[in-house]
Amino acid sequence: MEQLIVVKIGGNIIDDDKKLASFITSFSAIPTKKILIHGGGKLATKLAIELGIEQQMIDGRRITDAETLKVVTMVYAGYINKNIVAQLQAHNCNAIGLSGADANLIAAVKRPMKNGVDYGFVGDVVAAPSVANWQLLLDNNFVPIIAPITHNNEGQLLNTNADTIAQEVAKALSSIYDVQLIYSFEKSGVLMDADDDDSIIKSITPHYYQALKEQKIIFAGMIPKLDNAFEALNCGVKKVVIGHAEKLTQLITGTAGTAITHDDDSNK
Repeated sequence: MEQLIVVKIGGNIIDDDKKLASFITSFSAIPTKKILIHGGGKLATKLAIELGIEQQMIDGRRITDAETLKVVTMVYAGYINKNIVAQLQAHNCNAIGLSGADANLIAAVKRPMKNGVDYGFVGDVVAAPSVANWQLLLDNNFVPIIAPITHNNEGQLLNTNADTIAQEVAKALSSIYDVQLIYSFEKSGVLMDADDDDSIIKSITPHYYQALKEQKIIFAGMIPKLDNAFEALNCGVKKVVIGHAEKLTQLITGTAGTAITHDDDSNK
């Protein structure tokens, strides 16, 4: 099967013009079919506060009320998405900026209440993305740049976790492509010591992952990212790597970052 690389870019890289430019240079040079899914950085929170829209976070997850949804849609699917597209076009990369609502690429449902918390207009992906529409874009040499805004098939936009979108897209397209999923952000990989960027864990299997959680080495925001990574691996994605966005080329070649593997692929 033809190779496809799905890259998720997030963390502080989105907010740093220099680091983002470095990442875009590397991404544009990927010779195979590719998709970029981006997060929102801190700009949406900053703009919401400036507009007097109170922001509420529960366990690191944004409560998306109606006014916040307007802001994240403007920032994610507007400024950030088109800024990335414009920079990629400057590298002769034929990028097309879209959200999950465009071409019915990613449908979701409003997240139900959890532990008494109403997350507002937050979406959970419940159906596999439309493979035919994704393939149409890729086969016509477009490079999709996807903002983490989805829809519910009833006219309602939803704010959806970009890591989850990357996992769902990679899973769906693994039926027709040899998919590699890269989670890139400001850290060198999954770290043994969160304060030491050199303490990279080279590979993590399901059993090792469980042990790392029990030892509290992996916690908080890294857990959902790794849960997404293992879900993708278990559903047909050939390779999953987590690491620094400015080392994208090395992440793809397997010389940097943390590889997420099956138990029989590692000695860990």
